[in-house]
Amino acid sequence: MSTEPEPAHEDTAAAVDAGPETPGAASGPAPGAAGAADEGGAGASDGTARTASSPAADADPGSLGREADGEDGESSGEASGEASGARSGETPGGQPESAGAEGDAAPAQVSEAEAELAAQRLERERIARRKAEKQGPIEAGGKLSGTAADLLAAVRAVESGEKPAATVFAEPAPAPRRAAPEPARPPRPVAAERAAGPVGPTPEAVQAVRRVLAEGGAPEALTPQAAALLGEGAEDALRADPWRLLRVGGVRPEQADGFARALLGAACGPDDERRGRAVTVWLLEQAALAGHTALELPLLTAALAERGVPDPDAAVQSALAEGEALAFQDALEEPAARPASAPGGSGTAAGADGAEAAEEDEERPVRVLIGLERFALAEESLADGLARLVNSTPKQDGSAADWERAADAARGAAADLVRAVAGHGLVLHTGGEASLAEPAALLRAARALGLRAWAAAPGVLGRDRFSALAGGAPSAPGTPDPGGPPAPEDSDSAGPTPAVTVAGLLAGTEGPGRDADGALDLDLLVVLDAPHLDVEAGALLVESLPDGARLVLAGDPSVLWSVGPGRVFADLLAARICPQVASRLPDPGPLGELVSGIGIGELGQVEAPGKEVVIVPVRDAGEAVHRTVQLVADSVPRAIGVPAEDTQVITPGHGGAVGTRALNAALKQRLNPGPGRFGGFDPGDRVVHSPVPGRVLPGRVVTADADGLHLSCAGEDVVVPPELVERTVRHGWALTAHQAMGGRWPAVVVVLPGDAVRALSRPWIYTAFGRAARHLSVVQGVEQALPRAVAEVPAKPRTTRLPVLLAPQVPTD
Repeated sequence: MSTEPEPAHEDTAAAVDAGPETPGAASGPAPGAAGAADEGGAGASDGTARTASSPAADADPGSLGREADGEDGESSGEASGEASGARSGETPGGQPESAGAEGDAAPAQVSEAEAELAAQRLERERIARRKAEKQGPIEAGGKLSGTAADLLAAVRAVESGEKPAATVFAEPAPAPRRAAPEPARPPRPVAAERAAGPVGPTPEAVQAVRRVLAEGGAPEALTPQAAALLGEGAEDALRADPWRLLRVGGVRPEQADGFARALLGAACGPDDERRGRAVTVWLLEQAALAGHTALELPLLTAALAERGVPDPDAAVQSALAEGEALAFQDALEEPAARPASAPGGSGTAAGADGAEAAEEDEERPVRVLIGLERFALAEESLADGLARLVNSTPKQDGSAADWERAADAARGAAADLVRAVAGHGLVLHTGGEASLAEPAALLRAARALGLRAWAAAPGVLGRDRFSALAGGAPSAPGTPDPGGPPAPEDSDSAGPTPAVTVAGLLAGTEGPGRDADGALDLDLLVVLDAPHLDVEAGALLVESLPDGARLVLAGDPSVLWSVGPGRVFADLLAARICPQVASRLPDPGPLGELVSGIGIGELGQVEAPGKEVVIVPVRDAGEAVHRTVQLVADSVPRAIGVPAEDTQVITPGHGGAVGTRALNAALKQRLNPGPGRFGGFDPGDRVVHSPVPGRVLPGRVVTADADGLHLSCAGEDVVVPPELVERTVRHGWALTAHQAMGGRWPAVVVVLPGDAVRALSRPWIYTAFGRAARHLSVVQGVEQALPRAVAEVPAKPRTTRLPVLLAPQVPTD
């Protein structure tokens, strides 16, 4: 009876403890059983084993995989374990999700989600071309040059002390800033019903993949993913290198080994170079799922040894030589941090000190990191774009006196925010739920000054929440008004909403569109819920900003980090390369007091005269499900006045006796019973749709026909093709905390059964409890583990390179 992410033996990835000290890979299914596991193997989507690793696993490198934020950390449609969960006859509510866009079967007609992915791929190619055109050495933390063999030899020489590490990393001069263009504003783009895009593999290619998978004993359900991922030559690629099957989401090394043995026979062995290379890439992918953008070389080689690779160094070298991974060296200490000699010292002493300092510089330690190219390029592009914003002068929209008058019209931290944005290209804003009023005041002030100002949130929930606030609806009863001038009636705020989603902004389906140079047609962008921004989305955003634009990253640093790799907001806060404005608006009421205490590691009792907070103790999983349904369907509507459709259930994971699947099944039976005529769904069902990994669209089922499942999501009609329903749609009465990020409901029921202890952390509890606006019920059987998690279990560390890449931008005075 477990609501924590599925155990390691049921998942696509090994149990992961997310700290950089613990990369590795836990044991999984028996070799050769490619894809034979139960519904718990929902991979990334089902949050497998993000917290299932034991304390012992936390201490060794054999637990590499997903970050233990207390749950899956993904939306319902993220990387799935089709290999371990593909069984016929199972309803979508209990089915594993797809491994992602690359692994899905590509229909002849491309959906909006695929068009969005295609647009992002084009943007990534533009970023890659821009980086390729740069000349001169790379900043600190850049890639090593030379062949892979030379690189590893140099690394080993540095580690052994045979050779001193390089101590100086040259910094290229910043490119001159071009003036921000002022073209005529183009019309708002309208999303096409069906966008043109790449055509999927031919039926012949799919059939060929099906044959080779059957020959190797792999499940037929992997056919669409493998064919789409490996292309027209998928059959030949799999026969030449059976371990390429590891590229398909949900496949584990043990399963790929069984597939390889069936195809290669006696020629298959653990020392095969192809196996070592494939496992290296797989481990880096699992690290990315846990939030890391790279792994330290010693930890990676230890993890390879855990996976039975006899020569881990050779495996890493092979992956580097094939271009499937990149290596970096980052200095661990800056020369400026060393104490200088006393100015009054003698010449001899000064000379000796100087010689000693020079010798220390020569011996300055470095760490060697190995990472996948896509995340390495994204992190470097993000650092470049942030440096451009920090070092450039914002476009002069309005005089200094105009900005000062706008700041005077605001109050408190909102005035500080306006003043900071007036003179800087990059500003960070921190605060809780009530602090959202301050970015709203900034947007009003900027639009009153004539700026093209927009707000973007990573998800639909955050966008709609902010739109309601910007339109005058308070985010919670008692939220203070930070002031600020009203927008003029002829400004853009009188037309389309100033809030969009990040994905819609980048794809051009929401927001202002792009100018003649391909940059976003705006002057100020406020990114809300910034802790949820991963390195790839962050890189695409900053590279899309025109010169002279201003960027504000706003969010609550205490919530869960992004689903994707990186910790952009936390790294920027730690780097201190730009102004930071901390909100002084407290979250109101007993709920605000409770959540604020959790943020500083204290779970205290609060006075709740209006039953704002209710604790419901339970003894076992069955009672937890019963009490949850009772609260949603009866107690909360009767005692609090919040109907069931406005109440959200949050639990640590998808699987187990009190996971989202079990809770959604029980809630559907009570709130919208039906036969589940279309893949387990009926009209009126509350659902979440995940068209691409990490994106969650809440909605309801309208109907179903031959075209697919018709949903109403965030006021838009969405048709999910039949072949994508089981991978991208889940029931939505109960969500994980990561799925609920950015949202806020009048009433929230958080379910914490006794065996969810390992899923709990301070960020998870803070995020889950903070989703409630008026009422919070906690169905809990973890007893003292709850306050202990708040006090003692912080966010899991992530290995990222962004702090090193940003180091040259840190002020030295």
